[in-house]
Amino acid sequence: MELWIPITIGAAFMQNLRSALQKKLKGSLSTGGATYARFIYAMPLAILYLFAIKTVESASLPATPAEFFLYAGIGGTAQMVATSLLIALFSFRNFAVGTAYSKTEALQAAIFGIVILGDPLTAAAAAAIGISLIGVVALSVTGTNVDAKKLLTSWTEPPALIGMASGGLFGVSAVCYRAASLSLESGGFGLRAAMTLACVLVFQTIAMGIYLAIREPGQFLRVIRAWRVAAWVGVVGMLASAGWFTAMTLKNAAYVRALGQIELVFTFAAAHFLFREKSSRYEVIGIALVISGILLLLIGPR
Repeated sequence: MELWIPITIGAAFMQNLRSALQKKLKGSLSTGGATYARFIYAMPLAILYLFAIKTVESASLPATPAEFFLYAGIGGTAQMVATSLLIALFSFRNFAVGTAYSKTEALQAAIFGIVILGDPLTAAAAAAIGISLIGVVALSVTGTNVDAKKLLTSWTEPPALIGMASGGLFGVSAVCYRAASLSLESGGFGLRAAMTLACVLVFQTIAMGIYLAIREPGQFLRVIRAWRVAAWVGVVGMLASAGWFTAMTLKNAAYVRALGQIELVFTFAAAHFLFREKSSRYEVIGIALVISGILLLLIGPR
């Protein structure tokens, strides 16, 4: 088994756990505050992680060319804007349409990967991403009044356009993180991924901190006071990010993001088996398509 596969599955599991912890934070913090907690508590851990990997590899920190900072800055900014757009969708009555279109991230990451890095994509991988995409979209509109016809005829409406923009920016961020890691000329894949992660988190912590100071000045102290839960958001979030960055250093970002949709399988399994929630027919079909796409991705030629 290629190393990026278990790393991606681990990252998806940690991201699922981080999301659950962030939802708990939402009771005492704003959306911006809950998002900032992820950055400020993860940043020092990412720096410690970088120096731990440096020690293990007995290597010097890689030299950082200008393109590294360019890609890291674009990726970090794209991720923050994409998150903001995703949150903005909830102000629309038919936000489910926009959420569905935001799930095109893996597909758009494949396109940006080809354009920016020339990363190849086999026919089997493209089919796998397409099958998973249908499954993810089906899951995102389950329980809403959105049917296939409405989904297809609403693609020019603001929620759909915002959703596609969000998915596209998430795709850009994934490809740029991979580009930043690959631009480093020395160090193993672990060190290059850790260097990229640490730099991106420092940038995002500063940028988000400035935003909160201007728009939500009271949130910073609330984030600090909520340290008992927020610190765990940072720990779990850092572990998830370390997995994503390492996997994307090793493999085409589109493959990593496509396999990362296994996070939905974890969520479905927890709801069905742990919380005994009843699953609709469309949820079962959606999960079946996601799993089929993932299996095709793993067993098909890459």
